[in-house]
Amino acid sequence: CIMIYLVLPRGKNFGWGVCGKYLVKEISDIADVKYITESFGVEDIGDEYEFHFLKSKLLGNAEAKVISSDANRRVEGPILQAIGNQTLMPWGAEINGTFKAGYTFFEENILQQEYIQNGKDNFDVVITGSKWCEEVLRDHGLDNVTTVIQGVDQQIFNTYQSEKEIFKDNFVIFSGGKFEIRKGQDIIIKAYKVLQDRHKDVMLVNAWFNMWGDSMNTMSASPHIKYEVKSKDYATAMNGILKDNGLDTERIVTLMPRSNTMMAKIYKNTDIGLFTNRCEGGTNLVLMEYMACGKPVIASYNSGHRDVINKDNSIMINSMKQIDINRNETKIAVWDDPDLDETISHLEWAYQHRDELKSYGTRAGNDLKELTWKRSAEQFVEILEGRNEGAQDKEQHCTE
Repeated sequence: CIMIYLVLPRGKNFGWGVCGKYLVKEISDIADVKYITESFGVEDIGDEYEFHFLKSKLLGNAEAKVISSDANRRVEGPILQAIGNQTLMPWGAEINGTFKAGYTFFEENILQQEYIQNGKDNFDVVITGSKWCEEVLRDHGLDNVTTVIQGVDQQIFNTYQSEKEIFKDNFVIFSGGKFEIRKGQDIIIKAYKVLQDRHKDVMLVNAWFNMWGDSMNTMSASPHIKYEVKSKDYATAMNGILKDNGLDTERIVTLMPRSNTMMAKIYKNTDIGLFTNRCEGGTNLVLMEYMACGKPVIASYNSGHRDVINKDNSIMINSMKQIDINRNETKIAVWDDPDLDETISHLEWAYQHRDELKSYGTRAGNDLKELTWKRSAEQFVEILEGRNEGAQDKEQHCTE
């Protein structure tokens, strides 16, 4: 059995951290692995049991010294390494192996040619987290690219007991994802305001915590809402923004960050998930987890969402206009801006047709049963072992 080296982030409440943790767990069921990441404590993982497991897979100090003393920093085995962003540079430790695959998610889809060259220079294959990212790379001239989408932890996010147990007399809308222009919470605030004014039993649960001020401040570009941060305390600041836009905060639950394992109970106690994202480089883990709980969603049919939603398992926002995204007066991306009126009309329909909503939730739950982390891990191992053998055959052939 070959040894696979995994250079991946770890964490409990951000996408890459969750992804890294599950890939180590699932790939180690299929192959021998050595895990290379930033140092971590129990608080970084959020669970003692998982902490000890991940620790048991770490590359040993002795082997780390041997690798770092080698001029080529080479290991005997294939490597799966996270890629930081659209620049296609490796994340974490610099090591080389018999074959090297990079895994990436990005939302900036106007790429410089040097980024594509980075991808070619650093990796034998680039694996993307969505078909959308794969298309972007192919359009820019990177051919050695394929897609593996993320999974869902079925032990936590499942259709078991997914009926609401609290706020049974209310129509509860859930929205998750860090508060920023890309995630589209400004559309949600505007659409929710319309429903709030029409119906006294509507509530909003938001999990929008954003620890990155610059990313949160992108919301100042919103055409839909007033955006002013009036406090350093997140909950106070968020409730201030909601009040400024005419929302009744008595009917709103603003969640603080929590481990993603604690989210299933929240999802199950809501009626519908609303995901008006303008762009997702991955498949949107929060959307996937919500659907896996057998809950219906209204979601924008664009970018990474297209790998997960369809007309049978979701209420799709199809009407969109393209918008240019600029940084320092340079265009870095073109995203799809979901239509506000269509979003409002879907929300109103969902409010009026709660029984019909159930069929969307049932279908979502069934579809997401197929999207496991085990399946993702098997696809990674297939790529790594298959290509690794090819690379070794080629190497052997060259030395004969």
